[in-house]
Amino acid sequence: MKEITNLYGKTLPQIQEICGELKLPAFTAKQICSWLYEKNAGSFEEMTNISKANRSLLAETYSIDKEKPEKVSISQDGTKKYLFDLGQNRFIEAAMIPDGERKTLCLSSQAGCKMGCTFCMTAKQGFQSQLTPSEILSQFTEIEEAGQITNIVYMGMGEPMDNIDSVLTSLEILTADYGFAMSPKRITVSTIGVIPAMKRFLEESKCHLAISIHSPFPEERQRLMPVEKKYPIEEIVEILKQHDFGGQRRVSFEYIMFAGVNDDDRHSAALSRLLKGLDTRVNLIGFHPIPDSALNGSSRPVMEAFQAHLQKKGITTTIRRSRGQDIDAACGLLSTKERLNN
Repeated sequence: MKEITNLYGKTLPQIQEICGELKLPAFTAKQICSWLYEKNAGSFEEMTNISKANRSLLAETYSIDKEKPEKVSISQDGTKKYLFDLGQNRFIEAAMIPDGERKTLCLSSQAGCKMGCTFCMTAKQGFQSQLTPSEILSQFTEIEEAGQITNIVYMGMGEPMDNIDSVLTSLEILTADYGFAMSPKRITVSTIGVIPAMKRFLEESKCHLAISIHSPFPEERQRLMPVEKKYPIEEIVEILKQHDFGGQRRVSFEYIMFAGVNDDDRHSAALSRLLKGLDTRVNLIGFHPIPDSALNGSSRPVMEAFQAHLQKKGITTTIRRSRGQDIDAACGLLSTKERLNN
């Protein structure tokens, strides 16, 4: 019995190689990509400009499989959280955040996460698996707002740079003319700073980059984010200072504020020193309490004072508005732990 391979999530060069192996006409690859990504075909039978014989040949070895959400939760603020069952006890969540004409999709790159950040619910469930390009793209194409999404952030479950091959493949398909033709300026990929993969991302993609920092002091950051021991924030910042972003591409820093931990003048001064000379912005994020954590979020006045200090130092600083907290869709709350082993 032949092994069936999913064609969805393949790039044009990959599909060209497949067409060559099957001795299909060279132009067939672009036809297939058009059906998969532009027309969102769900079967080979829909590909009517490809001969019936060649469609049958493709179907002998390949399939078109997309993940469908099994549940949607809707927040009072309009945010939607989609739950996907990927099989084999793997679940992921994606969040759609509306803001006027703007619809931002926060998608996941892994089922669970292995990075162990102390403030994150995804980390508490551990790591289940890497997502394939098709599993990443399904979060974009199979939700109710498919075709309406204006912006994408890889800030859901998992560490994107720990699944760099699938992430880069999905980004290529999202931005390529043969794929969904989104502007890279509308896509941001977040990382806690996995340096080798981050370097690949900087060279192989034109999408924006966001760095989760949360403290400018290495020892303190390591207590919050164990990755600091292997990939120090000072080294990460230095790499970014040496990289030419070309004016069209943005690097930003995500800073969750914890009361009495990282929110005083000492921290804002150290952060401004660390980022000096880098054209960047800082997004301040309120902490959403999670079970079994002694951390608490900073008050709004404290966040505003922190923001003012950074802005005085010439660093563009925003306070991100929390969305979807009532359905556990806000920053740091995505988790499918309760679905595991049920």
